[in-house]
Amino acid sequence: MGLVTAVTWLFTALVGIYLLYLWLSGGGLRQQAAKVTRFPVTLIFSHPLLGVSALACWVAFLLTGNRALAWTAFGVLAAAALLGFVMFTRWLGAGRHARGAERRFPLLAVLLHGLAGVATFVLVILTASVAGLL
Repeated sequence: MGLVTAVTWLFTALVGIYLLYLWLSGGGLRQQAAKVTRFPVTLIFSHPLLGVSALACWVAFLLTGNRALAWTAFGVLAAAALLGFVMFTRWLGAGRHARGAERRFPLLAVLLHGLAGVATFVLVILTASVAGLL
């Protein structure tokens, strides 16, 4: 189950990289000064940084079997998920009046990233829980 979790996580990351690319290529960084975008730079870069850090902990767990690494991955992933939820609600709140780079986000990509992220979150907690029983 740990490997399935890693694959789901990688899919989530790939869609996230695509969304980050759209935001950056749409002028997201340039729009910070004019406060056009609803996504602060700290939020934009903290979310993937935490996600990648959690994934690194997960890979270390898979390689070593150390349960503490699984729970560390879960904790860091929970923080990343919270930031992702903040971005989602900000994106949703913009609605048809979005002016920033995030208006270029395709609905399908946002939904895929979010649903895959939720699936990853559930798989991480289930796998970490089962690892604690073995």
